[in-house]
Amino acid sequence: MSPESFPATRVAALSRLTQFAPRAGQAYASGRNTDPGPDQPSAVSKLSPYVRYRLITEQEVIGATLGQHSLPAAEKYVQEVLWRTYWKGWLEMRPSVWMQFLQERDRQRDSFPNARAIRSAEAGETGIEGFDDWARELVETGYLHNHARMWFASIWIFTLRLPWALGADFFLRHLVDADAASNTLSWRWVAGLQTAGKTYLATGDNIARFTNGRFAPKGLATIATMPRDVATPELCPLPQAVLFDAHKPTYLLVTPDDLNPESVFGAPAKISGASILFDPETLWGDNARAFVATTINDASERVGNVFKCPTTVLDTLDAATLITQARAAGAEQIVTSYAPVGPVADALARVAPILASEGVPLIQVRRAWDENFWPLATKGFFPFKEKIPKILQEMGLSR
Repeated sequence: MSPESFPATRVAALSRLTQFAPRAGQAYASGRNTDPGPDQPSAVSKLSPYVRYRLITEQEVIGATLGQHSLPAAEKYVQEVLWRTYWKGWLEMRPSVWMQFLQERDRQRDSFPNARAIRSAEAGETGIEGFDDWARELVETGYLHNHARMWFASIWIFTLRLPWALGADFFLRHLVDADAASNTLSWRWVAGLQTAGKTYLATGDNIARFTNGRFAPKGLATIATMPRDVATPELCPLPQAVLFDAHKPTYLLVTPDDLNPESVFGAPAKISGASILFDPETLWGDNARAFVATTINDASERVGNVFKCPTTVLDTLDAATLITQARAAGAEQIVTSYAPVGPVADALARVAPILASEGVPLIQVRRAWDENFWPLATKGFFPFKEKIPKILQEMGLSR
């Protein structure tokens, strides 16, 4: 991945948002499905890595968009941003789907009989026009247009008849914006596991139309044979939000799931020290790790400037180290932005009981954006989207 593709600072993210916002209306709506190629201008924002790690937030993106357009004019882009929020909320209330994916991935790694077919698909050596190009583009750049991601997943599952979980894993290992919820549930949606009986079948005509004729693959599957179903569990209650005592001396833990803590913990918080976590085990592949590694100095500088406290970088999430640092800073609690389902949440769950037993509780604080939208992800996206205008109005983002 070239650092020039996604300069990994908050300033760069805000600059890209400022440049894109005027085009988030009709220009986006009419051109969003077209993938002109990696080196060509496109209608999409390419903000996904910044939103994924919350160098900028969904609320900032929607705020900038609706500062330039009415909600009806920017409806398609607003919905695109809210799809990411919807996936997060959906998985948060069905966390076992993530565990099912990991188990299915590991099972297929061990048992799928045609490892050569997997290697050929990942290397872009299948002979399928477009698909091979996207495989190489993903590995080289860490990014694919959203429509290309859908085409690729469809061809992987239905034409090549490869396990969906191994395709989802391939994306996780190479996308710079690799995300447990968006990636896993999007692959499930294409496969027909997310919405019962509904699959996404790529066609050569559709690919030719929306790649401006660059690709027109032949011989694609015309029937979508769904993979073995993985039962979706019952809806679980959303974990209750926790408040922290802003008057107590506090140690701040910043994780890759939210690299903009200054917009979560305001001036009243008595932050006496901070750690920025860069643990490669909480990220999937080299592209994501390279992007987050570059953000660390940026995040550390911002945290130090805003909270006027010393900051350190942790290369692993270790309870003993956190306790030592928190106590050295005179802190009585450790706060961090809420980590949704995924590797960071798993890591926090491992250390939280140890911290609590030592009298230094770890408190995860959820953003207002997530508090407002996640509870609405109880069914499909369409019932969810009907509630978007009202929530945005209540948050003061639209008129």
